This record gives sequence, structure tokens and C-alpha cells, in this order.
Amino acid sequence: MSESFKNKKDSSGFNEFVDLVLAIKDRELLEDFLLGITTEAERVAIAHRLQIIKKLLDDKTQYEIAEEMGVGVATVTRGAKELAQGRFKVLRRQK
Repeated sequence: MSESFKNKKDSSGFNEFVDLVLAIKDRELLEDFLLGITTEAERVAIAHRLQIIKKLLDDKTQYEIAEEMGVGVATVTRGAKELAQGRFKVLRRQK
């Protein structure tokens, strides 16, 4: 978690966001909410990050992923570091 979210006061907005997303059980309502709260660029970035993590879980090398996706190795490395910290449990369960 970033430094700004370690402080309870700062994390309350993020926690509210997580709670709201969890409460939305309908796919159309969730899509509507996410389309409204994100920009096109943010949605593209999220989709890219998801693909990077999935490729890392498929045991592709960071260099292969960077070349395949046209991103820098540092971008892929950030995802690899998060995986090493145990994040993305939901994606690991899908494998």
C-alpha cells in the first residue's frame, strides 16, 4: 500500500471505494460506476496492468512481456514486485 494510504485518515476514501465496489452486485451497475469514475486512459492502464500480471502468472519473462506489450521493463517489474508481495490472490485462484 502506498505511503498515503497507510494513514487511516487518508485511506478512508479508498476504503469507501472498495466497500462500494463490493456492494455493487449487478454487472451493468458496476460497469456504469467504473465508467463514470475513471477516464479512458485509466481504463486502458488498468487493462494493461491486468494483462501484465496474467502474463507474469503464465511464467513469461519480464522482457518477453515488455516486448510483447510495447511497455518498458520497469512497468512489468512493478507488477512483478506486487506479485512477490503476495498481491493478486484473485488471479492466482483463477489459474
